[in-house]
Amino acid sequence: MSVLVASDLDRTLIYSPSALALTMPDARAPRLLCVEVHEARPLSFMTETAAQLLSDLGDAAVFVPTTTRTRKQYLRINLPGSTPKFAICANGGHILVDGVSDGDWQAEVTSRLAAECAPHEEIQAHLAETADPVWLRKQRVAEDLFSYLVVERELLPEEWVKELSAWAEELGWGVSLQGRKIYVVPKPLTKSAAVHEVLRRTGAPLSLGAGDSLLDADLLTAVDRAWRPGHGELADTGWTAPDVTALPERGVLAGERILREFLKAARSRG
Repeated sequence: MSVLVASDLDRTLIYSPSALALTMPDARAPRLLCVEVHEARPLSFMTETAAQLLSDLGDAAVFVPTTTRTRKQYLRINLPGSTPKFAICANGGHILVDGVSDGDWQAEVTSRLAAECAPHEEIQAHLAETADPVWLRKQRVAEDLFSYLVVERELLPEEWVKELSAWAEELGWGVSLQGRKIYVVPKPLTKSAAVHEVLRRTGAPLSLGAGDSLLDADLLTAVDRAWRPGHGELADTGWTAPDVTALPERGVLAGERILREFLKAARSRG
């Protein structure tokens, strides 16, 4: 196909109950489809209209889910439509091909991280030493590639995040605050690098993308055209770039709008 669509998932195409932003009267709320169940509980949703749009997109373009989720977290999502041949997980740390991590890409990422940034163990030790149990709920390691903290946002001091960001910057790592999670990620570990590799393999001449967080900024500037919703870190900071459209929609309706834009662009190319 002539179009590749690389899109973030959480708070871009799929939404937790707390992120739905259903501000309309209940009787006018869109019908929702559950696309993820975890520990017997429904966890992520999209509108039924968005589900149909995504199914149609799979026939018009190479759709590549592009997520910071681990492989295990990604594989429990049940997206509508045909199963994507390619998926990018762990913020670019893994390229899945038919559900299996590509060994050559994995080796390239490992080599790059070893050469360009401080070891993960140093980051983990610093987080364990400085994070306050008053607001810290969990400290997690994702795929042995990066760390994230689950926090009580209202108790989290802004200064701590700023100090962490400055400290990590010197070691070649970046910090992103998304809802109740603080991600600490090696700078060479990017969605854009993985997308470029999938583009090389598919040969698609046109690339489209979408995302809501600072970890998506490099993805949005790496593709030919991109969209961001009216919520998230990028919207909150007023981030923009050439060929990136800032949408007004927030919450689950933003996901629907993004898929409409993807489909329109893919079909016009065809």
